Amino acid sequence: MATTIFVADKECRTDRAIGESPQWRDAVKRAQLVAMTDTTTCLHGESGTGKEVVARLIHRMSPRRRGPFVAVNCAALPEQLVESELFGFERGAFTGADHAKVGQIELARGGVLFLDEIGEMPLRAQAKCLRVLQERQFVRLGGTRPINADVRVVVATNRDLSRAVAERTFREDLFYRIHVFDIRIPPLRERREDLMLLTDHFLEECAHAAGCAPAVLTTEARDALLAYRWPGNVRELRNAIERATILCEGAWIDVRHLPSDVITGAGPSNGDSLDTVERRAIERTMQNVKGNKARAARQLGISRSQL
Repeated sequence: MATTIFVADKECRTDRAIGESPQWRDAVKRAQLVAMTDTTTCLHGESGTGKEVVARLIHRMSPRRRGPFVAVNCAALPEQLVESELFGFERGAFTGADHAKVGQIELARGGVLFLDEIGEMPLRAQAKCLRVLQERQFVRLGGTRPINADVRVVVATNRDLSRAVAERTFREDLFYRIHVFDIRIPPLRERREDLMLLTDHFLEECAHAAGCAPAVLTTEARDALLAYRWPGNVRELRNAIERATILCEGAWIDVRHLPSDVITGAGPSNGDSLDTVERRAIERTMQNVKGNKARAARQLGISRSQL
């Protein structure tokens, strides 16, 4: 079976998909199945797992592939701007609106509208978003003319929306409308088979950006990467590799070039206790610095007394 590759980060988009783990293959398969339809799709998973990347896969494989892909981060917009950003506004709709503005829904016409972190959308905007999904129409702020919403909607969230419904911070009718087809994006800690595939890809990507040959990880550095639980998921891994590539100043990335959280193994993995993971990281660092406790403490990001 061909390797599927996906880079789970907006800052390092690629058309390839990286992963061989069963959990990842299942997510990709579900994305492929739903892509050829116009069904509203909900992607849920932790931050940094690659929800937008999967949304882009759905777009590329859909009949709307030649149309635009418009991504809106609902969590990044101030509450008072969400509606004007999504639906646009007419001239004179509010103070300062001296010209009409096209909203993101109109900009996505013929393509895919990706609503990231939809759980952060204000309730008022949720009601209007529901109309878009039900009636395929909307009205600009300050306008009266209904506009057809020729878009395929894909949403994403890292929240438990069923709990948000119970807490009355998310509309129940919208919840059921967006959960026509859901895809769970697995966290990196459930994709251990993919960690080195992703790491090698990021090494090549960083080398390409710098115009040099890819750096090579030492055995100790690879062990540290494998022992870490990656709470920040693929985004955190990518950042760690980019940082290490800059710090190593050469052909080899050693454990001392990795972030302190990774070095100390901030979390048990593969059944190991936290004490075991930390001890291994400390032993590797002490070997690298030939027993110099002051240098080891600096590399581990802790004090000499803590070491």
